[in-house]
Amino acid sequence: MTITEKILSGIKQAYNEGGKVTIDLKEASAITGSGSGVGGRVIFDDAFAVLRYANPFRMGARQIPVNGSDMQFVAKIGNATNQTNPWGYPVQNDQGTPGTNTSIWQLPVRAVTAQLPIRMAALSDINGLQAELVEDLMLEFAQVEAASMAGNSDQAGSTTTATGATSGLRGLNMYASGATAAFGTSGTAITNGIHTVATVAQTVGGVTYDDVVNVVNALPSQYWALPGNAWHIQPAMIDTLRSLKDLQGLPLFLEIGDEDGAAVGRMFGFPVIPNPYLTSGFPIYLANWPRFMTIGDTEEMSIQLFEQTKPGFVTMYAEKRVVSTVRDPFAGVRMSA
Repeated sequence: MTITEKILSGIKQAYNEGGKVTIDLKEASAITGSGSGVGGRVIFDDAFAVLRYANPFRMGARQIPVNGSDMQFVAKIGNATNQTNPWGYPVQNDQGTPGTNTSIWQLPVRAVTAQLPIRMAALSDINGLQAELVEDLMLEFAQVEAASMAGNSDQAGSTTTATGATSGLRGLNMYASGATAAFGTSGTAITNGIHTVATVAQTVGGVTYDDVVNVVNALPSQYWALPGNAWHIQPAMIDTLRSLKDLQGLPLFLEIGDEDGAAVGRMFGFPVIPNPYLTSGFPIYLANWPRFMTIGDTEEMSIQLFEQTKPGFVTMYAEKRVVSTVRDPFAGVRMSA
Protein backbone atom coordinates (compact mmCIF):
# COMPACT_ATOMS: atom_id res chain seq x y z
CA MET A 1 0.00 0.00 0.00
CA THR A 2 1.34 3.42 -0.94
CA ILE A 3 1.49 6.36 1.49
CA THR A 4 -1.46 7.99 -0.31
CA GLU A 5 -3.52 4.83 0.00
CA LYS A 6 -2.69 4.59 3.71
CA ILE A 7 -3.84 8.16 4.34
CA LEU A 8 -7.10 7.66 2.43
CA SER A 9 -7.73 4.40 4.32
CA GLY A 10 -7.13 6.14 7.63
CA ILE A 11 -9.52 8.99 6.76
CA LYS A 12 -12.19 6.46 5.79
CA GLN A 13 -11.71 4.54 9.05
CA ALA A 14 -11.97 7.71 11.11
CA TYR A 15 -15.15 8.71 9.25
CA ASN A 16 -16.83 5.34 9.66
CA GLU A 17 -15.72 4.48 13.22
CA GLY A 18 -15.14 7.89 14.75
CA GLY A 19 -12.36 8.74 17.21
CA LYS A 20 -8.64 9.10 16.65
CA VAL A 21 -6.80 7.02 14.09
CA THR A 22 -2.99 6.55 13.93
CA ILE A 23 -1.64 6.09 10.43
CA ASP A 24 1.62 4.18 9.99
CA LEU A 25 3.39 5.84 7.08
CA LYS A 26 6.47 3.57 7.14
CA GLU A 27 6.85 1.80 3.83
CA ALA A 28 7.99 -1.76 3.47
CA SER A 29 10.81 -1.82 0.96
CA ALA A 30 13.42 -4.15 -0.36
CA ILE A 31 16.91 -2.65 -0.05
CA THR A 32 18.67 -3.29 -3.30
CA GLY A 33 21.92 -1.50 -2.53
CA SER A 34 24.11 -0.18 0.28
CA GLY A 35 25.77 3.09 1.16
CA SER A 36 24.89 6.57 2.34
CA GLY A 37 21.31 7.56 1.61
CA VAL A 38 20.22 4.02 0.68
CA GLY A 39 17.62 2.27 2.83
CA GLY A 40 16.89 4.88 5.48
CA ARG A 41 17.76 8.15 7.16
CA VAL A 42 20.66 9.19 9.39
CA ILE A 43 20.35 7.77 12.92
CA PHE A 44 22.13 9.58 15.78
CA ASP A 45 23.98 7.58 18.40
CA ASP A 46 24.10 8.92 21.98
CA ALA A 47 26.24 12.04 22.14
CA PHE A 48 29.57 11.89 23.92
CA ALA A 49 32.45 14.25 24.57
CA VAL A 50 36.16 13.54 24.47
CA LEU A 51 37.32 12.92 28.05
CA ARG A 52 39.05 15.93 29.55
CA TYR A 53 41.63 15.82 32.36
CA ALA A 54 39.79 17.10 35.42
CA ASN A 55 41.40 19.13 38.20
CA PRO A 56 43.94 16.87 40.00
CA PHE A 57 44.38 19.37 42.84
CA ARG A 58 40.89 18.42 44.01
CA MET A 59 42.05 14.84 44.58
CA GLY A 60 43.79 15.80 47.81
CA ALA A 61 43.35 19.47 48.68
CA ARG A 62 41.11 20.58 51.52
CA GLN A 63 37.76 21.74 50.10
CA ILE A 64 35.41 24.06 51.97
CA PRO A 65 32.19 25.97 51.20
CA VAL A 66 32.38 29.73 50.65
CA ASN A 67 29.26 31.89 50.83
CA GLY A 68 30.68 35.39 50.51
CA SER A 69 32.64 37.50 48.07
CA ASP A 70 35.97 37.15 49.92
CA MET A 71 37.68 34.49 52.00
CA GLN A 72 40.09 35.28 54.86
CA PHE A 73 42.60 32.72 56.08
CA VAL A 74 44.18 32.74 59.54
CA ALA A 75 47.24 30.85 60.80
CA LYS A 76 48.65 30.79 64.35
CA ILE A 77 52.39 31.25 63.96
CA GLY A 78 53.57 32.09 67.47
CA ASN A 79 54.67 29.82 70.34
CA ALA A 80 52.56 29.82 73.48
CA THR A 81 55.11 27.96 75.61
CA ASN A 82 58.39 29.39 76.90
CA GLN A 83 60.79 28.07 74.25
CA THR A 84 63.89 28.56 76.44
CA ASN A 85 62.69 26.36 79.32
CA PRO A 86 58.98 25.53 79.57
CA TRP A 87 59.45 23.30 82.67
CA GLY A 88 58.56 24.34 86.17
CA TYR A 89 57.20 27.82 85.64
CA PRO A 90 53.94 28.60 87.50
CA VAL A 91 51.10 30.46 85.83
CA GLN A 92 51.59 34.20 86.40
CA ASN A 93 48.82 36.43 85.20
CA ASP A 94 49.78 39.52 83.20
CA GLN A 95 53.40 38.44 83.00
CA GLY A 96 55.55 36.92 80.31
CA THR A 97 55.43 37.32 76.54
CA PRO A 98 53.80 34.28 74.94
CA GLY A 99 54.04 34.56 71.17
CA THR A 100 50.47 33.97 70.06
CA ASN A 101 50.88 35.89 66.81
CA THR A 102 48.72 35.09 63.80
CA SER A 103 49.13 35.60 60.08
CA ILE A 104 46.10 36.54 57.98
CA TRP A 105 45.51 36.97 54.27
CA GLN A 106 42.38 37.54 52.24
CA LEU A 107 41.49 36.52 48.69
CA PRO A 108 38.48 37.39 46.53
CA VAL A 109 36.24 34.61 45.27
CA ARG A 110 36.66 34.46 41.48
CA ALA A 111 34.00 33.68 38.86
CA VAL A 112 34.39 31.29 35.94
CA THR A 113 31.71 31.68 33.25
CA ALA A 114 30.79 30.05 29.95
CA GLN A 115 28.26 30.69 27.20
CA LEU A 116 27.35 27.94 24.76
CA PRO A 117 24.92 28.49 21.84
CA ILE A 118 23.08 25.32 20.80
CA ARG A 119 20.81 24.73 17.81
CA MET A 120 17.37 23.70 19.05
CA ALA A 121 17.10 21.14 16.25
CA ALA A 122 20.28 19.50 17.50
CA LEU A 123 18.84 19.18 21.01
CA SER A 124 15.88 17.22 19.71
CA ASP A 125 17.75 15.15 17.11
CA ILE A 126 20.89 14.05 18.98
CA ASN A 127 20.32 11.63 21.84
CA GLY A 128 21.60 12.73 25.25
CA LEU A 129 23.13 15.95 23.94
CA GLN A 130 21.98 18.26 26.71
CA ALA A 131 23.24 16.03 29.55
CA GLU A 132 26.55 15.52 27.77
CA LEU A 133 26.98 19.25 27.23
CA VAL A 134 26.50 19.91 30.95
CA GLU A 135 28.96 17.17 31.96
CA ASP A 136 31.56 18.35 29.46
CA LEU A 137 31.10 21.94 30.61
CA MET A 138 31.84 20.88 34.20
CA LEU A 139 35.08 19.28 33.01
CA GLU A 140 35.91 22.44 31.05
CA PHE A 141 35.50 24.40 34.27
CA ALA A 142 37.78 21.89 36.00
CA GLN A 143 40.45 22.44 33.36
CA VAL A 144 40.19 26.22 33.62
CA GLU A 145 40.45 26.28 37.42
CA ALA A 146 43.30 23.75 37.49
CA ALA A 147 45.38 25.79 35.04
CA SER A 148 44.76 28.91 37.12
CA MET A 149 45.57 27.13 40.40
CA ALA A 150 48.88 25.99 38.93
CA GLY A 151 50.27 28.87 36.90
CA ASN A 152 48.33 32.09 37.38
CA SER A 153 49.60 35.33 38.89
CA ASP A 154 46.88 37.46 40.48
CA GLN A 155 49.06 40.53 41.02
CA ALA A 156 48.91 43.87 39.24
CA GLY A 157 50.74 43.78 35.91
CA SER A 158 50.19 40.04 35.55
CA THR A 159 50.87 38.59 32.10
CA THR A 160 49.14 35.24 32.70
CA THR A 161 46.01 36.33 30.85
CA ALA A 162 45.18 32.80 29.64
CA THR A 163 44.69 31.67 33.25
CA GLY A 164 42.83 34.76 34.47
CA ALA A 165 45.61 37.18 35.48
CA THR A 166 44.19 39.63 38.05
CA SER A 167 40.74 38.04 37.65
CA GLY A 168 42.06 34.51 38.16
CA LEU A 169 43.19 32.43 41.10
CA ARG A 170 46.45 32.63 43.03
CA GLY A 171 48.52 29.98 41.29
CA LEU A 172 51.22 27.87 42.91
CA ASN A 173 53.86 29.32 40.58
CA MET A 174 53.56 32.83 42.01
CA TYR A 175 54.46 31.81 45.56
CA ALA A 176 58.01 32.72 46.47
CA SER A 177 60.79 30.13 46.48
CA GLY A 178 63.21 29.65 49.33
CA ALA A 179 65.40 27.16 51.14
CA THR A 180 62.77 27.03 53.90
CA ALA A 181 59.06 27.78 53.99
CA ALA A 182 57.56 30.93 55.50
CA PHE A 183 54.24 32.72 55.73
CA GLY A 184 53.81 35.81 53.60
CA THR A 185 52.99 39.27 54.86
CA SER A 186 49.90 39.57 57.02
CA GLY A 187 46.93 41.72 56.00
CA THR A 188 43.86 41.98 53.80
CA ALA A 189 45.44 43.44 50.65
CA ILE A 190 45.80 41.33 47.51
CA THR A 191 49.58 41.60 47.96
CA ASN A 192 49.45 39.83 51.34
CA GLY A 193 49.65 36.09 51.94
CA ILE A 194 52.19 35.34 49.20
CA HIS A 195 53.99 32.63 51.15
CA THR A 196 57.42 31.13 50.56
CA VAL A 197 57.43 27.47 49.49
CA ALA A 198 60.54 25.37 50.15
CA THR A 199 62.08 24.78 46.72
CA VAL A 200 64.80 22.38 45.61
CA ALA A 201 66.71 23.33 42.46
CA GLN A 202 67.02 20.69 39.77
CA THR A 203 70.56 19.66 38.84
CA VAL A 204 71.90 21.60 35.87
CA GLY A 205 71.68 19.37 32.82
CA GLY A 206 68.73 17.31 33.98
CA VAL A 207 66.96 15.87 36.98
CA THR A 208 68.77 13.22 39.02
CA TYR A 209 67.73 10.63 41.60
CA ASP A 210 69.37 12.74 44.29
CA ASP A 211 67.17 15.69 43.30
CA VAL A 212 64.11 13.59 44.15
CA VAL A 213 65.71 12.56 47.46
CA ASN A 214 66.35 16.22 48.26
CA VAL A 215 62.68 17.05 47.69
CA VAL A 216 61.62 14.37 50.17
CA ASN A 217 64.16 15.57 52.71
CA ALA A 218 62.87 19.15 52.36
CA LEU A 219 59.39 18.11 53.56
CA PRO A 220 59.36 18.45 57.37
CA SER A 221 59.16 15.05 59.05
CA GLN A 222 56.01 15.89 61.03
CA TYR A 223 54.07 15.57 57.76
CA TRP A 224 55.55 12.27 56.58
CA ALA A 225 53.08 9.94 58.32
CA LEU A 226 49.92 11.96 57.66
CA PRO A 227 47.22 10.75 55.26
CA GLY A 228 46.98 12.81 52.10
CA ASN A 229 50.67 12.93 51.19
CA ALA A 230 51.21 12.69 47.43
CA TRP A 231 53.44 13.77 44.59
CA HIS A 232 52.01 15.91 41.80
CA ILE A 233 54.29 15.56 38.80
CA GLN A 234 54.06 16.87 35.26
CA PRO A 235 53.62 13.89 32.86
CA ALA A 236 56.74 14.83 30.86
CA MET A 237 58.75 14.73 34.10
CA ILE A 238 57.31 11.30 34.95
CA ASP A 239 58.64 10.06 31.61
CA THR A 240 62.04 11.57 32.42
CA LEU A 241 62.17 9.89 35.83
CA ARG A 242 61.26 6.55 34.29
CA SER A 243 64.22 6.94 31.94
CA LEU A 244 66.78 7.45 34.72
CA LYS A 245 69.29 4.56 34.78
CA ASP A 246 72.25 3.49 36.88
CA LEU A 247 75.77 2.88 35.58
CA GLN A 248 74.77 -0.62 34.46
CA GLY A 249 71.85 0.72 32.42
CA LEU A 250 69.14 -0.50 34.82
CA PRO A 251 66.22 1.85 35.60
CA LEU A 252 66.40 3.56 38.98
CA PHE A 253 62.62 3.37 39.36
CA LEU A 254 61.62 -0.24 38.76
CA GLU A 255 58.37 -1.59 37.33
CA ILE A 256 57.52 -4.67 39.42
CA GLY A 257 54.16 -5.53 37.89
CA ASP A 258 51.59 -5.04 40.65
CA GLU A 259 49.14 -2.17 41.14
CA ASP A 260 51.39 -0.38 43.61
CA GLY A 261 54.60 -1.24 41.80
CA ALA A 262 54.39 0.86 38.64
CA ALA A 263 57.57 2.72 37.80
CA VAL A 264 57.02 6.19 39.29
CA GLY A 265 53.53 5.10 40.35
CA ARG A 266 54.75 5.60 43.90
CA MET A 267 58.00 7.19 45.09
CA PHE A 268 59.36 6.83 48.62
CA GLY A 269 56.00 5.44 49.71
CA PHE A 270 53.93 8.38 48.42
CA PRO A 271 51.53 8.01 45.46
CA VAL A 272 52.27 9.90 42.26
CA ILE A 273 49.45 11.91 40.64
CA PRO A 274 50.09 12.98 37.03
CA ASN A 275 49.31 16.69 36.84
CA PRO A 276 49.46 18.16 33.33
CA TYR A 277 48.70 21.65 34.64
CA LEU A 278 52.07 22.01 36.37
CA THR A 279 54.40 24.11 34.27
CA SER A 280 57.97 23.32 33.32
CA GLY A 281 59.17 25.88 35.88
CA PHE A 282 57.97 23.75 38.82
CA PRO A 283 57.28 20.24 37.46
CA ILE A 284 57.29 18.41 40.83
CA TYR A 285 55.40 19.01 44.08
CA LEU A 286 55.36 16.81 47.18
CA ALA A 287 52.83 17.84 49.81
CA ASN A 288 50.40 16.85 52.46
CA TRP A 289 47.63 18.27 50.29
CA PRO A 290 44.84 18.55 52.91
CA ARG A 291 47.06 20.97 54.86
CA PHE A 292 49.07 22.49 52.00
CA MET A 293 46.21 23.66 49.77
CA THR A 294 42.64 24.83 50.35
CA ILE A 295 39.96 25.22 47.68
CA GLY A 296 36.80 27.14 48.53
CA ASP A 297 33.65 26.76 46.43
CA THR A 298 30.48 28.81 46.43
CA GLU A 299 27.73 26.33 47.25
CA GLU A 300 25.49 27.45 44.41
CA MET A 301 26.30 27.07 40.73
CA SER A 302 24.26 28.72 38.01
CA ILE A 303 23.31 26.87 34.81
CA GLN A 304 20.61 28.49 32.69
CA LEU A 305 19.15 28.09 29.21
CA PHE A 306 18.21 31.35 27.49
CA GLU A 307 15.76 30.86 24.64
CA GLN A 308 15.76 32.68 21.30
CA THR A 309 18.92 34.69 21.97
CA LYS A 310 19.46 33.95 18.29
CA PRO A 311 16.79 32.54 15.94
CA GLY A 312 16.85 28.74 16.07
CA PHE A 313 19.26 28.64 19.01
CA VAL A 314 19.24 28.50 22.80
CA THR A 315 22.22 29.64 24.85
CA MET A 316 23.48 27.71 27.85
CA TYR A 317 25.05 30.01 30.45
CA ALA A 318 27.02 28.62 33.37
CA GLU A 319 28.87 30.26 36.24
CA LYS A 320 30.78 28.98 39.25
CA ARG A 321 32.82 30.78 41.90
CA VAL A 322 36.00 29.48 43.48
CA VAL A 323 39.01 30.57 45.54
CA SER A 324 42.24 28.69 46.28
CA THR A 325 45.32 29.26 48.41
CA VAL A 326 48.39 27.66 49.87
CA ARG A 327 47.18 27.37 53.46
CA ASP A 328 50.19 25.84 55.21
CA PRO A 329 53.40 26.60 53.29
CA PHE A 330 55.37 24.19 55.49
CA ALA A 331 53.26 21.22 54.31
CA GLY A 332 54.61 21.16 50.75
CA VAL A 333 57.86 21.38 48.80
CA ARG A 334 58.63 21.61 45.10
CA MET A 335 61.39 21.22 42.55
CA SER A 336 62.33 24.03 40.19
CA ALA A 337 63.67 23.41 36.70
